[in-house]
Amino acid sequence: MFLRALGETGTSAAAWRRNPRPTRLRGAAARIVTGIVVLALASAFSACSSSQRQDVTEPAGDFPVQITSSKFPTRQSIAETSDLDLSIKNVGDKVIPNLVVTIYTGEQKAEGAFNIRLNQPGLANPSRPVWILENEYPKVLTAGIKRSQLDKVPGYGVEAGRQNNFQFGTLQPGETREIVWRVTPVKGGTYTVHYQVAAGLEGKAKAVTKDGGPVKGQFVVTISTKPPSTCVNDNGQIVNGNCQL
Repeated sequence: MFLRALGETGTSAAAWRRNPRPTRLRGAAARIVTGIVVLALASAFSACSSSQRQDVTEPAGDFPVQITSSKFPTRQSIAETSDLDLSIKNVGDKVIPNLVVTIYTGEQKAEGAFNIRLNQPGLANPSRPVWILENEYPKVLTAGIKRSQLDKVPGYGVEAGRQNNFQFGTLQPGETREIVWRVTPVKGGTYTVHYQVAAGLEGKAKAVTKDGGPVKGQFVVTISTKPPSTCVNDNGQIVNGNCQL
């Protein structure tokens, strides 16, 4: 009965109910079918086993960290590129297994770190962008690399299968990681950008403050719909700012 069910259709199912006697397979055909069934069951069992405990390798515990610097301009303009900077230091005595930063905009998490969620009926996708994250960002500022050279540096923070989470690998005791998200606003208004730090993806390894609390923060940013004024300075460089002569 199991063999018939593998390729069952509506017509053959009706015929099976009228004539329930199973067809017997003989010799080599029986051995081939038996082998296929055994392999299928083994694969299914393996898949179920691996999906049940994906967090088995993540150590449980608290990992003290400190936000040594957090920067994001509180006043921005449409089409004006800005950097969101976070410097995170491991102030504990254990290696952080996987530094993870979660970013979301607004009070509800949307699909995308710099998107907002619109609670309007009939929307196929309620997530709408406020900022556009530049290609291959976030990136990590390391010794010898200037901010002006970041565009040539490969992206470091890999999205961890979830559009709001970015992972940055292990962090040694005493080590600091300075992370840069480069974004361009595309929607005017005032928005709150939240960030949270974790020591792993599965929730067993927790990043905590010195007092044992969650490591998190926010920026309240107002985006003007008026593009920034630009001018050429005495060195022939195009700059944003006050262009009054």
